[in-house]
Amino acid sequence: MTEGLIESTLTANDRFKRSFSGWFWGSMIAATVLHFAVFAFWPSLQAEDVSFSAAEIEAIELPPEIEIPPPPEAIARPATPVIADAAIDEDITIAPTTFEDNPVENLPPPPDVVETDVSAAPTFTPFTVAPDITNRSEVQRALEREYPPLLRDAGIGGTVKVWFFINEDGQVQQTQVNTSSGHSALDDAALRVADVFRFTPALNRDKKVPVWVALDITFTTK
Repeated sequence: MTEGLIESTLTANDRFKRSFSGWFWGSMIAATVLHFAVFAFWPSLQAEDVSFSAAEIEAIELPPEIEIPPPPEAIARPATPVIADAAIDEDITIAPTTFEDNPVENLPPPPDVVETDVSAAPTFTPFTVAPDITNRSEVQRALEREYPPLLRDAGIGGTVKVWFFINEDGQVQQTQVNTSSGHSALDDAALRVADVFRFTPALNRDKKVPVWVALDITFTTK
């Protein structure tokens, strides 16, 4: 009866401490049995073959030793120029050229004058007074008229450098494109405008001469 009274006065913590020994040894036995069971049924392991074989090293024959040539000899300094002790006559004269020594009948004939066709291709022609445009207002109207509508509406313009061959009367005889604008339609329009140009004759001193001149024809939107 005394033991029952004691048991009834024990707290839960006391009862847990009294049962600790049974729980401890039971846990140790269960862990031991579990470890033996794992080792017994665990598959056997084998180490993987990680060995390797090295290829046979081949010896390389070294090239023969190259003999380095000696450096070239130093270049000798140039000799110092020496003024010669030559006597120079200060009274030097050139014999006059006379017709007695060179008779006219023995002189070579003058070169033949070869006339070239200036209008064949753009070439330089000497002149002292350049030709001047006489119908600028008509040229301006031609620029507006010949401007390709598609390019004008799209705001595309450009400059065409055109060769003009102008005769002695100031009339345009030939035209051709010197530098393109990059648009064939503008180049063709510039040639049509070029036919409208009128010039004053070019002068070489007081003589009228045919000339080639290059002028820019520009198409631009306002």
